[in-house]
Amino acid sequence: MKISTKGRYALRIMIDLAVYSKETCIPLKDISERQGITIKYMEQIMPLLTRAGYVKSFRGNNGGYKLAYDPKKYTVGQILRATEGSLSPITCIEDEPNRCMRYKECKTVQFWEGLRKVINEYTDSVTLADLIESDEE
Repeated sequence: MKISTKGRYALRIMIDLAVYSKETCIPLKDISERQGITIKYMEQIMPLLTRAGYVKSFRGNNGGYKLAYDPKKYTVGQILRATEGSLSPITCIEDEPNRCMRYKECKTVQFWEGLRKVINEYTDSVTLADLIESDEE
């Protein structure tokens, strides 16, 4: 499984907002400069984060973006799923219950389901706040 640039950048954007948007909204231009991400690419990511309810957007002179909640409320898994979709390592185990016609006789399905479980448990155990704190150490 590979996390795309969109997922990686979404995490960087969320960390930037957590660090810099305590009281005020942050314009995309400021995030772009700090993170080295083009505004054009950020304009593809921000609607995903906004639609998921993780980021609030504000228009006008003092407009921009800020987190909807405290950084402790976001997990890496939530952010990645908002931008990447499922974190399943293979497509045939994305559905629950599994609809694959070979599910009952598949000798590898338990392995793939175990891997999916490990991936989801790990990404859901790390919060945005954890990432910020590890950077400060």
